[in-house]
Amino acid sequence: MERTIVDYQGNRLEEKLQKILGNVESEGGTCPIRHILARFSDKWSTLSIFHLGDAGTLRFNELKKRIDGVSQRMLTVTLRTLERDGLVTRRIYPEIPPRVEYELTDLGRSLLVQIIELGDWASNHSKQIVEARKRFDAREHRAIDSTLV
Repeated sequence: MERTIVDYQGNRLEEKLQKILGNVESEGGTCPIRHILARFSDKWSTLSIFHLGDAGTLRFNELKKRIDGVSQRMLTVTLRTLERDGLVTRRIYPEIPPRVEYELTDLGRSLLVQIIELGDWASNHSKQIVEARKRFDAREHRAIDSTLV
């Protein structure tokens, strides 16, 4: 039997899923990557990664100005966590007042590439998702109305 590219991609996808799910089972039902995925899936982390990827190096207040709505405290916590995870470097210059700059690490840049791919997917499929939501909402609304009769 001949294998097609689609067959190969399907098998690779299954292998990757089994690897992740196998890790979940070996960890007693706790996904070991859950905490890592949660790190960059919150909006402040994602926006920080986007802006640092776009600018290269930014001082704290420059980054804060670019991220609409983030508080100083939340940005500080976000950047510290990204630094702890090895996604961002923080460079302090011994000046008065101290100058602090942030930059993505190689690891952070590799994550940025993946987030951009996800963003492309979302952009390419947004109309389909909006239509699916409308169909679902219309169906659910009809279901709710029929139970009220």
